[in-house]
Amino acid sequence: MILGAGSIVLPYACSAGASNKDEGYYTVAQKNGRWWLVDPAGNHTFSIGLNHIDPAAIRYLASNGIWEEKYDNSMEKWLPKVKEDLTDWGFNCLGWEQEVVIITPEMHRHSRSFTFEEYQWLDMPYFHLLPVIESHQWEWETKLPDVTGKAFEEWCDYIARDKCARMKDDPNLVGYFFTDCPAWIHSNKNNDWKAPMLDPEMEKTESGRKEIFRVASIYYKTIVDAIKRYDPNHLICGDRYEANAPISKEVLQAAMPYVDIFSFQCFGSVENIAQKMSYWGNYLKKPVLLADSMISAVENHGWPPKQDLLQDDIQYGDVMKELRKIPEAMGFHLCGAYIKNNARRYGLLDIHENLEETTEGIKKVNIEQSEWARVSGQ
Repeated sequence: MILGAGSIVLPYACSAGASNKDEGYYTVAQKNGRWWLVDPAGNHTFSIGLNHIDPAAIRYLASNGIWEEKYDNSMEKWLPKVKEDLTDWGFNCLGWEQEVVIITPEMHRHSRSFTFEEYQWLDMPYFHLLPVIESHQWEWETKLPDVTGKAFEEWCDYIARDKCARMKDDPNLVGYFFTDCPAWIHSNKNNDWKAPMLDPEMEKTESGRKEIFRVASIYYKTIVDAIKRYDPNHLICGDRYEANAPISKEVLQAAMPYVDIFSFQCFGSVENIAQKMSYWGNYLKKPVLLADSMISAVENHGWPPKQDLLQDDIQYGDVMKELRKIPEAMGFHLCGAYIKNNARRYGLLDIHENLEETTEGIKKVNIEQSEWARVSGQ
C-alpha cells in the first residue's frame, strides 16, 4: 500500500552534503546514466555493506572463551578482524553496526552504536545512525516526543554535538542515518499503544496532507540543521523507510531538500524488492539505498525466527542484478549479521567464528558487483 500525492514536489535544491566531492569526503553523483556513491578519491562506487556487527555474539559461554583468548577482551584488537573479514568477503563498508539482541513482546532491543574510537580501530568506510527519535516500527517501549517542539530541537543539537562534532573530519564516514523504519503513518502490532507519529487518516484530506508535510519538514530541518552546525562534510542518508509498509509521499517531499540518499529496508521476494526499489527510485529521482534486506535459504516462519536461518547467496545475487537495472540504486547493505546470535539466528559466521555455508557465495556476488561497478562507473 503506497499512500500520498500522485506527483512529487521539489521545492528546494539538493542538500549541502552532495557538494563535497573535492573536499575529501563521500558524495553522490550521476555518471553514465545512473547514480553512484563517490569516494574521497573520486571513484564511482556501489555501496556494498554488511549490517549488524556485535562482539557479544562471541561472548556466549558456548563460544569457549574466544573473546578473551583471541582478542584479549579488546575492541581495539577485535575490530581489525572485522575489517579483514568484511574486506575479504567483498564488502566495501559497514552498513549499520547495531544488532538485535532480544525480541519479545515486552522488549525489543539492539546493541549500542560504535564509538568514534571504535570506528577508527575498524578503519574502513561506515554509515552511522543517530538516535534522533525512537519511532522505529520495532520499538514498543518509548513515548514519542513532539518533533516540532523546543525539546526535540535541543535533543538534536546534543546528538550532533556529541556525535557529529567528533566525526566531522573522518573521511571514512559516508553519512548519517536517522530512524530505522520510522512509523510515520503505520504501526506495529506490538506498539499500537503509542500509535504512528501521524494519523494515517490525515492522508485522505488536503489539509491533512499539508499538516504531514509541515510536521515532517520541521523534523528533517531540525535534524539536518543540527548536523550541519557541527559537521558540514558528510552525506545525509535520512530515515531508513520500511518499503513494505505505507510510506507518506508528503514525508518524502519534506525530506527532499535535506536528504542526499533515500534509504529503504525491504524484505520479501526478489521481485518484491526489485519492484519497491524501482518504484521509489523512479519516484524520487535521487539516489536510493537498499539499506537492509536479506532472503533466507531456509523457510522463514515469521519474526522473530523460530529456527536458524541462512543467507540465500543465489537470491542475494539476483537482487544485486535487479538493482543494476535501477538508475537510482547506489547500494545494498545486507541484513547480516556478521556473527549469528540467538536472537537474529542468522549470520555469516557462527559463534565459533566458523563460516556459514553460503558466506563464500555472498563473497562471490560482492566481487562480481564491485567489478560491474568498476567498469560501469568509469
